[in-house]
Order: sequence, then structure tokens, then C-alpha cells
Amino acid sequence: MTVRDIEAAIPHRPPMRLLDEIVSIDENHIVCHKTFSSADFFVQGHFPDYPIVPGVIQCECCLQAGAILLSRLTPDGEDVVPVATRMDGVKFKRMVRPGDTITVDVTLNDRVGPAFFLTGKVLLGTRVAARLDFACSVANPRESSASG
Repeated sequence: MTVRDIEAAIPHRPPMRLLDEIVSIDENHIVCHKTFSSADFFVQGHFPDYPIVPGVIQCECCLQAGAILLSRLTPDGEDVVPVATRMDGVKFKRMVRPGDTITVDVTLNDRVGPAFFLTGKVLLGTRVAARLDFACSVANPRESSASG
């Protein structure tokens, strides 16, 4: 599935749309690819002599893949998106650099009401570069989060 399919599922646009391709998707699992470039804004000045992709960007790749997966579970026509509410057990095992292509592998583990619990992995080849458990809830991004 293409960038057009990704942008139809989530509101992210460049430079914050971080996925290039959906390799596979089913009810509880999604696999995506992303190739990083030295022109990506988040590597500019991030270890200039030896640039690496920040861990928070790797987590965001998992969150976006999860949002695509959950977009299939949200009601059509409603102005809602999955938003991250928690990240646990985040581990970084390998450095990801410009020029690397990662595989983003996300599994939906459970749903409790409006809360979804997922596990994400960033893979370099067959080796885990990052892993995290995270939760998302469905929300209307136009509503104020401030309480009155």
C-alpha cells in the first residue's frame, strides 16, 4: 500500500508523516517500511559527524503504524484519530542511521473501551532496533483538552 493509502488513514503529512509503505495489514497487525535520509529534519544536527535517527522518531514510526491499524476500527465519517496516551518498556537496541530502511511491526494486543494496547518493534533487517508497548485512545483532535 502506498503513501496515498497512509495519508488516507492518518492525518500526518510531511515532514511528520514518517512511513513510506504499508507492507501488510490485517485486523490486529501491521508491517510498514521507512527509509531515512540525511535530509530528514530530525537528523540535522543530531550528532552531526555521525548522524543517528532519534529514538523518539523511531517510537513515532510505531505510533503512526498503530494509528493506521486503528483507523480501520474507528467509525467512518467521525472526526476522530488515535492519539498516544502511554509508552512503556521502551528499549533501544541498535542505532538507526540515515540511509537505513526499517521495518515497523505493530501488533494490537487488547482493547478496553476506547483504549487500545499495542506493541511496536523497529527492525533493521531481522534485528530489533527498538521496542515499545504503547496505548492509544480515540479522540477528536479539534476538541479542547483543557477543562472548564
